[in-house]
Amino acid sequence: MKHPFVFKVEKSVEAILYIGQNVEEPTFHRISKVMYFADKNHLEKYGRFICGDSYVAMKHGPVPSGTYDILKTVRDDGFAPLADINAAKQAFVVVDKFLVKPLREAREDCFSESDLECLNHAIKQYGLLSFSQLTDLSHDQAWQTTDENDYIDIEQIVAVLNTDYLLDYLLEPYPE
Repeated sequence: MKHPFVFKVEKSVEAILYIGQNVEEPTFHRISKVMYFADKNHLEKYGRFICGDSYVAMKHGPVPSGTYDILKTVRDDGFAPLADINAAKQAFVVVDKFLVKPLREAREDCFSESDLECLNHAIKQYGLLSFSQLTDLSHDQAWQTTDENDYIDIEQIVAVLNTDYLLDYLLEPYPE
């Protein structure tokens, strides 16, 4: 199934900031995993991902592709469109290759109540876990059934959520 969401760059930058301000050691890995768990929760409860990102099965677990591109580009070794990256570079910097340092507060008004609910839940549940704990927990069935560096099919993520109605909704969100 084609990924049904539209990636929102500005919202992703704000999510990076929000997570970065609310976890200790906001590394690329920790931000990516907190985002994955928040997105899974939001998908299960509300039928969409928070930023509309796609996930890639990388060695240490699922990685939000667009968000990762933003992080790498701010670090000066990736690619994101110029207009998007200028806003990101004014929002945070990357130090020691993987540590995100926010330069301003996240704009919470760009998130819905449900976005903040799921982000806060993921931060509380997963924000203090170690690298290996986050890696192990994110190596779920969706990750395991996807070849390394391939996009994880939305059906695989839905399958780990145990919500039969969700896949029907994603296949046909506006039935006649």
